[in-house]
Order: sequence, then structure tokens, then C-alpha cells
Amino acid sequence: MPASGALDRYRHKAGRKLKLSDLDTNEKTLAENLGKEESFGPFDELRDELQQLQKMLYAQNKHRVLVVMQAMDTGGKDGCIKHVFSRVDPQGLNVVSFKKPTEDELAHDFLWRVHEHVPRNGHLTVFNRSHYEDIIAVRVKNLFPEKVWKRRYQHVVDFERMLAEEGTTIVKIFLNISRDEQKARLQSRLDNPDKYWKFNPDDLKDRALWDDFMETYEDVIEKTSTDVAPWYVIPADRKWYRNLCVARIMVDTLKGLKMSFPEPTWKPGDVTLED
Repeated sequence: MPASGALDRYRHKAGRKLKLSDLDTNEKTLAENLGKEESFGPFDELRDELQQLQKMLYAQNKHRVLVVMQAMDTGGKDGCIKHVFSRVDPQGLNVVSFKKPTEDELAHDFLWRVHEHVPRNGHLTVFNRSHYEDIIAVRVKNLFPEKVWKRRYQHVVDFERMLAEEGTTIVKIFLNISRDEQKARLQSRLDNPDKYWKFNPDDLKDRALWDDFMETYEDVIEKTSTDVAPWYVIPADRKWYRNLCVARIMVDTLKGLKMSFPEPTWKPGDVTLED
């Protein structure tokens, strides 16, 4: 099956150094014999498998799964979530997007607005951006002093460890695109009036800080990829390969929970339906 081994290949092991510029954002190592068109069939199989596993997750009502999705602007978070989870029953799926904190949120600790959205038993929750913005954006844009964002690394590690020990399986995904690919995607939004709504001039300000963002992401991933809450760095210039790898990671992660449908509390043989 294409993308087999994605869990191991793209996992950033705890304690390892990371240099994003050394990684090929356009690779398709786990699907060498496939192109975009040929990937559709295997991708559909993975989505069907993910659908069945999520049904089991919901029915068993025992495990909780949190997916954290981070990327640079145009990195593909929305598209990846839409395509990978498109067949999952919405009853058991929550997608939460974290924007700029409100005044009320800023009046609390930085994890206050996050904690209420973590998944309950039987649910799969996807964070489209996350608590990591309160380190990354804050650091790069100098929104708070260094002593503020620096201590947040340990706060996040402790927070995620608490969630894991309470029964939450955590998967953190960084969609790694190149600067050239980002430029091409931004240009496509400018060239197509139907995509104007997706363009934000502030994205250009962040693009000018590309090196600072890369350095910060490297630091964040190095310091917060743990055994209970690992980061996966996915090459994301090829959208189809990105989706294939993320789907494979989700399927293999859910399989690892060794779930089963609950046994009925009644005897099926004793039930007779009247005409």
C-alpha cells in the first residue's frame, strides 16, 4: 500500500535536531511509482479505512484522538483536513480553527481557550492551527518578551503529557512547503478572482519573515516532539502526496489503538421484528 511506513519516516524523534532546509518538500519517496492521477485509488482506500476506524472509535467510546495541524500560510492545512477527513462521520469529528486571541482569551492563560476544545471519549478533533501559535507567532512577531514565549515550551509539553496520560492520542503534523511553492500558491490566488477571498495581504508580511518562521518551527518541533505527542514533518509541495501520507498516518495511528466494536448488552438471537 502506498505511503506505508509514513509513521516512521516522517516522525521527528524526541531529542533529534531538525533543519527544515535539508528536507525535500517535493519528495514522494513512499509512492515512487505513483503520480497524482494514480494516487486517487489508494487514497480512496485509505479514506474508506479511516471512516471505518472512526466508526469504531465513536462506537467504543473509549479513546480520544487529537490532531494538531500546523503550516506556513498556503501550506495546505484546510485542503488536507478537507480531503483526508471527508468521509468521517461528522458526529464524531470536530475541527477547531484558532484565530488571533480575543480580549477575553488574552485575559486568561494561553492554554485556557485550547483546553475546552480537546476531544472527549469517542471523538476525533483536528486543530487547524493550535496552541503552538502562542509560541510561534508570538516569538516571530515579538508580541511578548522572550521570557513569556520561552516558558511556554514546557507548558505545552506538560499539557500534552497530561492529555496523553488521561487517554488522548496526539498526532501533530507540520506540512512542510518550500518558499517557492508558497509563492506559486499566493500568485494563483492573485491570478484568479474566485480565489481573492483566500488572499490576505498580511500573508506577505509573514512571507518576509520566512527564515524566522523556519528557525522557530525547527526549535518548536525539536523541543516539543515527545514519545506521547510526536511531530510528523510531511513534505507538502505535492498536495496529493501530502494527503496520502497524512491519511496513512491517521489510519496506522487508529489501528494502533486496537479498537473493536462493543459487544451488545442484549442477545441478538432473542430479538424478533414484527411485520
